[in-house]
Amino acid sequence: RFAGVLAPKRTKYRKAHKGRMPIPAGGSLKGTTLVYGAYGIIIKGNGMCLSAKQLMAADTALKRKLKVLKNAKIWLRVFPDIPMCIKGNETPMGKGKGSFDHWACRCPTGRVIFEVGGEGVSEQLAKDALRLVAGKLSYKTEFITQESHPRLGRILLPKGHAEKPDLVSTLMQERKGEPLMFEIAPAPAVELRQ
Repeated sequence: RFAGVLAPKRTKYRKAHKGRMPIPAGGSLKGTTLVYGAYGIIIKGNGMCLSAKQLMAADTALKRKLKVLKNAKIWLRVFPDIPMCIKGNETPMGKGKGSFDHWACRCPTGRVIFEVGGEGVSEQLAKDALRLVAGKLSYKTEFITQESHPRLGRILLPKGHAEKPDLVSTLMQERKGEPLMFEIAPAPAVELRQ
């Protein structure tokens, strides 16, 4: 039934709790920077759940675009390991959880989805290929390179920043009027009320 679809080989339980989108409250930058390739695509907005079908469609489109290059490499940085269950429309409350429908993965803001690299992969070709991927994911995405700054949610951090920035002291700096260590990506820094 699931031949050719990304899915875990074996799971301990058939169904899972609904869960919530992870928020990097501790300041972890894990999964927000490029590790393997030279170019990549990250999730913007409030995060989303990506289904295995979406990831497979995006992967197929990426492979088709990059097949002209022999040494091009593609890395999928997320994996759909959460079983999603659904119940029919207009079903009465109760009677247990719905039946399994598809596999999905939670992708918070700033998470790298795909990476592209290898010999001969130019920035323009990578942009074109990852634009196709963005169309398959149907969500706000951003193209990044090795020179891109790491993100903590919607906050852009300076290059070479510590793995766990001290956000409390930074906000206190902002309140005192001292210059900030980082900038907020979509808009200028917000003033705090006293």
